[in-house]
Parts: sequence; structure tokens; C-alpha cells
Amino acid sequence: MIRGDVVLQGFDEQFGGPPACLVCAPGRVNLIGEHTDYNDGFVLPMAIDRAIWIALRPRDDRRVRVYSLDYGQTLEFSSLGFERGQGWGEYIKGVAYALQAEGYALRGWEGALSGNVPKGAGLSSSAALELAAARAFAAVSGLDWQAARMARICQRAENEWVGVQCGIMDQMACAVSREGHALFLDCRSLEYEHVPLPQDIAVVVLDTSTRRGLVGSAYNERREQCQAAARFFRVKALRDLSMEQFEARGKRLKELEQAAWKRARHIVSENERVLAAAQAMRRGDAARLGALFNQSHASLRDDFEVSSPALDQIVEAAQAQPACYGARMTGAGFGGCAVALVKQEEAGEFGAAVLAAYRRKSGVEARVYVCQASAGAALFPLS
Repeated sequence: MIRGDVVLQGFDEQFGGPPACLVCAPGRVNLIGEHTDYNDGFVLPMAIDRAIWIALRPRDDRRVRVYSLDYGQTLEFSSLGFERGQGWGEYIKGVAYALQAEGYALRGWEGALSGNVPKGAGLSSSAALELAAARAFAAVSGLDWQAARMARICQRAENEWVGVQCGIMDQMACAVSREGHALFLDCRSLEYEHVPLPQDIAVVVLDTSTRRGLVGSAYNERREQCQAAARFFRVKALRDLSMEQFEARGKRLKELEQAAWKRARHIVSENERVLAAAQAMRRGDAARLGALFNQSHASLRDDFEVSSPALDQIVEAAQAQPACYGARMTGAGFGGCAVALVKQEEAGEFGAAVLAAYRRKSGVEARVYVCQASAGAALFPLS
């Protein structure tokens, strides 16, 4: 609750007196299942123990006033009508827009905001802010909290207001996750299962300190290539294609368009890896899970071609450590973070060794976050 204490103090300084409640929503890391979400496939993220916190109290009008302790800035708008702008406040305004578009009547509130989800590292600080804002609006407006529905509304906020065409994975992970578990999610049906992580392991996020460059055009290109492959195989989405079907019918696609064939091979094999990873978790088989991590990275590097020299260097450094079961890039690619599955008692030594090896290879200082699987967005009444 350290970050919660920070926003409680910040609220008192900004608004005088105590807040009525505290809300938080976690960031997330995707353990396995990369670029499968927009192919109607399977993903296996987990919420992490880094979050966005808001201390707040309701207002008698419909104005929203939020002070960001991290930026030293104040957002103020009326839910009766507001315009687009720029910056962190757009995620809160987007949630207000999406909630009202879904028919919810909103009350105003004032709050103090802070977070420790690393920004721009692919750990979904934006979805965490959206879910925290949704929790805040629900608390003051008397809305029934339905976590999966609120995740959809927050996705709508990002798609329609912020203008980022993200899938549903980030918001679902931030909304419905359970402590100590990963979230096995079917991105077509939104059916999900909480799967326990193997005991005595740590999930270590390795931030390369590089950020994605022209990811937008590359991301769109890969979506188009996946859609082209689905049309070739005459399926609604690549999720509907088994590896046996791909191998039996894919030779002609390889001759016609090798890039589309490679993208399809990654998606089909990655979906199979997610299913296998969930099974390995249920058995508590860390070694099998780590092997799937390694296979996933090779597929993302060679078939989907979204890795980068920095990601390859940090993954190789991680895989070389005796304490590491497996490691892979995570997120859209071209920079950002990798994720490693590590023996818990050796996580500190592992992190130090990877930092040193990566520094030698790249000349860049990386960052390491040893993460625990956390629960989704939460409300803490204070009175």
C-alpha cells in the first residue's frame, strides 16, 4: 500500500480533508501468446504488482478534477461535454466518454493520481489508468462493477477516444486477474481461466531501455499479412487453423507470399504454445513452461520478425543463466521488454547477471523488475 499512502497524502494536500475511497489497477505482462489476440487466438498474461492508484471523493456536480502527482498537472473537465486533448488525461476522459456511450450516468469526482507501472515499457500503464478511472467513476456513480464488461468499455475508450486500435487482452488482464495466477484468455469468446503459476518461481521483466520505433506501420503490415493468410486458408481467423492443416495446405502460400506464410506459422504455433503453457502451469511444470518461452521468442524473431538486436541480446543473456527456465520478448516488439521465468530464490542474482551481460553486449543500462502475480482493479472504501 506504499503507493496508496502517497496518493492519500497527495489528496489531502491538493483538496484538503480525506478522500472517500482508494482505487487501484495493475499493469500486466504477457507471459506467452504474442500477436495472437487480433487473430482471435489465446493469450496468457498476468497482472503485476505495479499499479495506478487514485484517492478520490465524489463531487455534487458532474465535474472531474484529477491531480497527477507524477506529472504535477491537473486535469479538469465536465462529463456533460468535453473535447479531445493530449497527454495522460485523455485516458480518463476516454473512459468517461465510453461509459456514457454505454448508457451510464456519471457523477463528478476529485482525486489524486500516481503510479509505478513503467511507462512505454509494454507493461500496459495505459490500460491500468483506464481501469483505475473506470473504478473511480463506478465508485462515485453507484455503478455495478462487472469486471469483464468494464474491460470492454475501457478498450472502447482506447480505440475510439485515444485512437489506439488495441485488442482486449490488456484491459482484461488489468480487470479480472487473480493474485498468484496467470490469466488464460480466449480472445474470441472472452472466456477465461485463472491458472496458478508454478511454485517457487519468479517472473522477471527485463527492460532493454529501448523503445519501439516505427511499430505502427509494421504492426499494421503484420495484421494485413495475417488476414491475407486467413483468406488463403479460407478461415475466419488464423485461430481456426491447426498446425496439421497449415502444413498440409501451406506450401502454395509459401510459394505465393513467403512473408504471409511465415506470419501464419508463428500465429498457429503460438496458439499451440499458449495451450501447452496453460497445461504446464496446471501441472506446475516450470521446465516445460520455460521451454515454451524459448520457442516463442525464436518464432517471434524468425517467423514474425518483430524482435530487435536489443531484445535478442537480453533474451540470450537471460537464457544463459542457470537460474532461468526460459525467456522471450514480450509485447508488440521492436524494443521494450523481455520476460523470464526464474527460480525464485535466485531472482536477485539472475537480474544482476543479466544486467551485466546486457551492458557488455549493448553498452546500454537495462532495468529489471521482479514481479508477482496480482489481482485486478480494486476498490478500497475509506469510510
